[in-house]
Amino acid sequence: MTEVVILGSGTSHGVPMIGCACGVCASCDPLDKRMRASVFLRHGDMNILIDTSPELRLQCVANGVTNVDAVLFTHHHADHVVGLDDLRRFNWINKKPMPCYGSRRTLEALRTMFSYAFAAASDSPHSRPRLELCEIRTEPFNVGAVEVIPIPLMHGPLPVLGFRVGRFAYCTDCSFISEDSFGLLEELDVLILDALRIDPHPTHFNIEQAIVAAQRIGAKQTYFTHIAHQIKHADVSSTLPEGIHLGYDGLRIAF
Repeated sequence: MTEVVILGSGTSHGVPMIGCACGVCASCDPLDKRMRASVFLRHGDMNILIDTSPELRLQCVANGVTNVDAVLFTHHHADHVVGLDDLRRFNWINKKPMPCYGSRRTLEALRTMFSYAFAAASDSPHSRPRLELCEIRTEPFNVGAVEVIPIPLMHGPLPVLGFRVGRFAYCTDCSFISEDSFGLLEELDVLILDALRIDPHPTHFNIEQAIVAAQRIGAKQTYFTHIAHQIKHADVSSTLPEGIHLGYDGLRIAF
């Protein structure tokens, strides 16, 4: 069995945003409260985290995530990586470095953004995460016994990665899916897909574009993520086609 937990379903500002009193940011509906985008995947005996959002500690505590075996990084933007320091806790639990998989560009950015974690020596060895950076390209690779298939995507002009594990795929932060990548997304049970807002955006699918992509991919169930404050869950959720849903923080999907 595979279980996926949406730890965060929000855009880079989160929802509510700082200093915004719009109807969504002021909403009392818990489905309108969105931390930055990340998911937790349990597949077989492996616990895999995709991205380390700024709220990683809060997300893990809220969703009962007590162990992580490896991290997959989609790209290096701050809302997807700056919770990396919280991986220290899993170093203590597992008593070993955390394998972190990403493209060369992503791993180079992590080395720069978190230079203290890679310093040769430190008088505070327990104040930094211990990480094992593993460069990936577009070929499938294994995390333990779990095969992971990278899905090349475009986030505006930036190449990023989605990931497929079994019949599940996660494709956040994308505005274009190539024909080759569509071919890697066939016969899915569950797809989590970027859908930022109603209006078009230069680096993300909007709702309309995400619906078109989701219907072409044809997963049994699709959940949208990376959702901005222009989307009120109660208003938009009921307008989506059958089999397509708005994701939300804390959603658990087992299949």
